Amino acid sequence: MAAPTVPEPVKPAPAPDAVQPALWQEDTTELPVLPAPVARRTERSAARAGQLVSAAPVFAPAGKVPLAGLFLALPALERTGLLECAKEVFGALPDGFYGLETMLLDAVLRALLGESRAEGATRINATDLGRVLGLDRAPEVKTIRRKTDIMADTGKAAEFLTALAKRHLNPTNGARTEDADGGGLLAVLYVDGHVRAYQGSKKIGKVHSTRLKFPTPATEETWVSDSHGAPVFVVMAEPGTALTKELRTLLPTLRNIIGDERRVLVGFDRGGWSPALFQHMEASGFDVLTWRKGKTGDIPETLFVQAAHTDEHGETRAWIAADTIVDLPLAATATTGEVFRMRQISRIVPARGGATRQIHILTTNDDMSAGEVIYRMGSRWRQENYFRYARMHFDLDSHDTYGSTDDDPARSVPNPAKKEAYKQVLTARAHHHHVAAETDAAMLAMKTPAQGAGDIIITNAMHNAINAPLFTAEATLDAAEAAHRAIPARLPLGELAPGQQILDTQVKLLTHGIRMAAYNTGAYPV
Repeated sequence: MAAPTVPEPVKPAPAPDAVQPALWQEDTTELPVLPAPVARRTERSAARAGQLVSAAPVFAPAGKVPLAGLFLALPALERTGLLECAKEVFGALPDGFYGLETMLLDAVLRALLGESRAEGATRINATDLGRVLGLDRAPEVKTIRRKTDIMADTGKAAEFLTALAKRHLNPTNGARTEDADGGGLLAVLYVDGHVRAYQGSKKIGKVHSTRLKFPTPATEETWVSDSHGAPVFVVMAEPGTALTKELRTLLPTLRNIIGDERRVLVGFDRGGWSPALFQHMEASGFDVLTWRKGKTGDIPETLFVQAAHTDEHGETRAWIAADTIVDLPLAATATTGEVFRMRQISRIVPARGGATRQIHILTTNDDMSAGEVIYRMGSRWRQENYFRYARMHFDLDSHDTYGSTDDDPARSVPNPAKKEAYKQVLTARAHHHHVAAETDAAMLAMKTPAQGAGDIIITNAMHNAINAPLFTAEATLDAAEAAHRAIPARLPLGELAPGQQILDTQVKLLTHGIRMAAYNTGAYPV
């Protein structure tokens, strides 16, 4: 028996005046799902002969393009100014198939795909990424390294980062600007040091890593971020240089990046504590924002009132704080009594065992409210969040090059023997105090007769016998102090660590700039 025939459904005819939605209009153009890339054999031959400046992008129509979502990042990437700054600083790469723009775009797109190192190109389909770049295939590892070395050999990595920072803080294309306000303040910047650990076989100086909690061969970097935690600038710190010295050295560069005399609030942690530095920054047109270091007396609780601040998202936060003025003695002129006056914002926070304690924020800015000062100081952790994110997604601590150079053997470094000798002084001093206390107790007991006893006769021999351990402790302390004074505090590096090396900085600064641009693509509205 034949199956019954089901009539096809009849579509209702649209009204004469109705306009059919574009969604239902049939597309008469048939696109290939995934066509082969446009052949570029002629251009590659010209590039090998040195007759091609660079290959221009050519895109073939397709119904499906792998990695097509990367196109969404291009408008935001353009606002970072990466390509414009690179052209301004480097000009162009030597004639070849892959030009400067192509190499930078390839690096940024690989970073967005989670493969920011050159070796990561082997884990991405070169043909798929090449379609996004408008080429037949993306550059390979050896090409990426060679082109990066060409840019690094110019020695202009720092100039490149400076240009990017100027574009970030002084946008001309409607990009996001800093939301600082009041008192002619241009921006809020955070400065912090970052230790990049080294695991290779080269002889690299050790640095204490707060993240790893032990000294390790490493390179120190000084990072500058904006109020949102987005990276702005980075420099390689000199080995063993404290944050106080790095901040003082960084100020002229920041002023050059800012481009005018408007004040900038610079926040940093206790590693940059130095009243003399605070005075210098204030005189240079920078406002200080930092935590107070060392023990200090508590602020009377009667001075604490409510302080609030509404951030850029319209969220209001409130704290209980005290707004006072403090005078900090300047270490260089402590004998003259000269001090530097700063504004102090204090808070009461929980401590261990259910107790409370006071923490203090210092600033030279008198225009911000107490609530905003607290908010700005707390926002410094956004910079730490970038370090954490970049380590996981952008290989922040990778070395990106195997190059190194010899460290300066004449560079003055602290003498570790001086520190060890001082430990001996502290041990001898503590032993002397202990023996002196025992000697005083013994002399007191000898001079105090028992009840009903007659006169007490103390001979020189008895006196010397009791004081003999004290004389020995004094001689030991004097010898330890003399040995400590005889040891020089600093020595040339060549005497302490001959053959020490430092890692290449140019390539690392270039890759930092590219990955900063990749990160900041999410910070600009499209």
